Amino acid sequence: MFDKLSKKSMSVSSEKFDTLIGRTTVIQGTMILVDSVRIDGKVLGNIETSPGSKITVAIGPSGEVKGDITAHRIMVAGKVAGHIFAAERVEFQKDSVVNGDVSYGSISIEHGAKLSGLVIQNQTAEESASGAQTAIQNAQSVK
Repeated sequence: MFDKLSKKSMSVSSEKFDTLIGRTTVIQGTMILVDSVRIDGKVLGNIETSPGSKITVAIGPSGEVKGDITAHRIMVAGKVAGHIFAAERVEFQKDSVVNGDVSYGSISIEHGAKLSGLVIQNQTAEESASGAQTAIQNAQSVK
């Protein structure tokens, strides 16, 4: 019923997803998460988590997000058109397509992933997503 994420970097063996957004589902508007989510459908709007939460957002191979994503950990196997703010880690699968700036604590990019935008590492582990957003805005103003 649900495709498995890649066996390598996007292994979800230790991750629990309480919410699954199926392939045929389209969500419009801002999502404010209290638990980790896997997206195999479409989200047209921002995805947000509260600062300091350990929430993961996983975009499956058929998943698509048009909006900014702010979370502790973000895994992308599908498409994202928007900025990504990962407080701890961001992972991009080989067929992922991202059009937007990326702020991260640590990063994994498989060969074949397509990124278009600024890629900025957070200065410290304590740097919040809002601090990362400020860093990206500052870098964009220098362009």
